[in-house]
Parts: sequence; C-alpha cells; structure tokens
Amino acid sequence: MAVIVALGAFFMTLAGGWTAQRVTDRRHLVLGLAGGLMLGVVGLDLLPEALGAAGREVFGVPIALLLFVAGFLVAHVGERLLAVRQAAHGAGGEGGHHHAGHLHGGEEDVGHSHDRLRPDGTARVPQVGLAAAAAMVGHSLMDGIALGAAFQVGGGMGVAVALAVITHDFADGFNTYTLTSMYGNDRRKALLMLFADAAAPVLGALSTTLFTLPEEPLGAYLGFFGGALLYLAAAEILPEAHHEHPALSTLLCTVGGVVGIWVVVGIAE
Repeated sequence: MAVIVALGAFFMTLAGGWTAQRVTDRRHLVLGLAGGLMLGVVGLDLLPEALGAAGREVFGVPIALLLFVAGFLVAHVGERLLAVRQAAHGAGGEGGHHHAGHLHGGEEDVGHSHDRLRPDGTARVPQVGLAAAAAMVGHSLMDGIALGAAFQVGGGMGVAVALAVITHDFADGFNTYTLTSMYGNDRRKALLMLFADAAAPVLGALSTTLFTLPEEPLGAYLGFFGGALLYLAAAEILPEAHHEHPALSTLLCTVGGVVGIWVVVGIAE
C-alpha cells in the first residue's frame, strides 16, 4: 500500500516541476511562490516534526534546533566557498558577467544571462543549485521511508502521512526544478533532478520492507535539512524574486506559498 501511495507522490512531484517549468515568463512570481513554499515547509512542517522526533536537549537547546542552525551555516559556508573557488578560476567579478552571458542553446538553457547572477552582480555557482536539489531528493527519500513506516504502524497513521507526503510533494517538485535552474544549470539537469526527486519517495517506501529509520536520527536530519532550506529561501530565492520585480504580486505569491503549506499541514493533521 505504501508503494502505491508513493507512486501518487511521484506524479505529484512531476506536476510541481512541470508547473515551475511552464511559467518561466513570470519568473519573479515563480521565485516568490517557491520562497513562500520553502518558508512554509520549514517553519510549519519540518521544524515541528524535527522537534517532536529529536527534542532531547544539549546544553539547554534541543538537538533539532542545533542542527537547524548547523544546516543554515553549512549551506551558507558551502555556497561562499564554492563562490570563492569559482572566482579564483575567473568566474566571478567581471569574469562572472562574461561567464554568465554564455548560453548553450536558446530555450534548452533554463535562464538568460542575468539569471545566473546574484542580486549583488556576482556569478551564481551551478553546483550550489545541484547540491540544493540533491538535498530535496534526500528529503523526498525520507518522506518515502516515513510513509512506509507509518503504514507499518497502522492504516490510519499511513493515510495521514500519505496525505501529507502527496500534497507537499507538489511543492517539492516545484522547488527542485526552480533551485536547479535558478543557479544556471541547463534544462536537462533540472529535469534529471526533478525525476530523481519524484522517484525518491517510491524508493524510500520500498526500503521500509528491509528496515525502518529510528525516530531520533530522522528528526535530526529534518532539523539540519530545514536550516539549509531556510538559507536558500531567505538568502537566495526571495532576494532574487524581488531584485528586478519588487511588485506586490511577488509578495502575494510568497504569502500564498506559506498559507498553502499551512493549509496542507492542517489537512494532514
């Protein structure tokens, strides 16, 4: 049963990625919505689950929160180190503008030259987008494991987790495609990461026929992943969304994304 539900998550993830791909002519709205979805997932879904599963304290602070901060810092430091390395090889500064302007082929390339630049004018690092998408794939794999474990506990628990997984996998697919393409990766790579993200819940559900991940490590992972996701939303996606189009519609998309996740979480409960 868990695998059948995971197949529903597979198609929902693809639907989210397809939506992100089709509305590129309203890129600022896509990014605003993606930022809101990510903020909602972190604050209303991941962090509460992490605190519930890994709430044991170390020096007065829950492990989940410590790893949440660690995830934020690792994402920040990792991006900065990659950016420094890229600049050292002539991809930053003025070189970054030249590199960013190189397109590999019309519509097959996801963004235009300015899409590969941060709001401060420095070049985006494609590896950061791939790493972020890979983290989304890892999260989807954990969704599948949680789904399989829930059905092992009982049908009622399985249905509740299934509803949560299927509904928020639309946001996962949307964000996976957006993150990969926003950093200058071509359409082929964005689609590859999208399909990997869609397949991950199915593989995770299948794996529960062999083992089940203990609750506390799962909570710790969710805390760490939530911190990394918050960094990408607050430091990258939202500033980019408002960089060239500081419109009320963009802000409304962000708020709508957060409210949408709130509704999903409420329904799942």
